[in-house]
Amino acid sequence: MTDDVVRRLREEITAIDREILAAVNHRLDVVARLKRHKDEHGIAFVDPNREAAMFAERAAENEGPLSEEGLRAFYTELLALTKREV
Repeated sequence: MTDDVVRRLREEITAIDREILAAVNHRLDVVARLKRHKDEHGIAFVDPNREAAMFAERAAENEGPLSEEGLRAFYTELLALTKREV
């Protein structure tokens, strides 16, 4: 493809994807540290109230264009991924 606009937009998307990947990996590192601390102190790893509060906070901050349904799907998968990875 020789279209400069397509090329530039794809480069921008690639840069964003790299930022997302770095952020997810950083999040996994922090969650793993939290899990170790909780395990050492007999605290349950999963806290449904915290998960609900986290979603509510992100939903209130979301200015779109991501819909609330899309945000919920994203966080559902992010939390499931995190639980699988740590």
